[in-house]
Amino acid sequence: MKPVGELLKQREGTLWHARPDDTVYEALKLLAEYEVGALMVMDRGNLVGVLSERDYTRKIALQGRSSKDTRVAEIMTRDVLYVNPQTTTHQCMALMSEKRIRHLPVIEKDGTVLGMISIRDILDDIIADHEETIAQLENYIRS
Repeated sequence: MKPVGELLKQREGTLWHARPDDTVYEALKLLAEYEVGALMVMDRGNLVGVLSERDYTRKIALQGRSSKDTRVAEIMTRDVLYVNPQTTTHQCMALMSEKRIRHLPVIEKDGTVLGMISIRDILDDIIADHEETIAQLENYIRS
């Protein structure tokens, strides 16, 4: 299993984010534009929360609130779990499963936010790893 820092290097746009004072509607437009299920919420370069489709569903739609009148800061998840770039995909998958979350910000020890990975990123990597192992075994058997 590779470290998640390697996963982030393989793709662009890992710093997609909203600001706490953005409206939820503006953040929803970003979710749709980037085709992602969550955004980091950044304030002056610091991670202050995560806004997910789940936050929107539970805190706006089901409560009859308006996404155009509500600020991201009002509904974002503030206690954010995160990992460092050396955390393996297997460790991330275990954490995501245990905590029932689908997104993890990746942050350096000095506090630098590198991006966010999703359960889809983790699964894609695991599948690719398994396919590589199968190919190697098939080559070994043929030899």
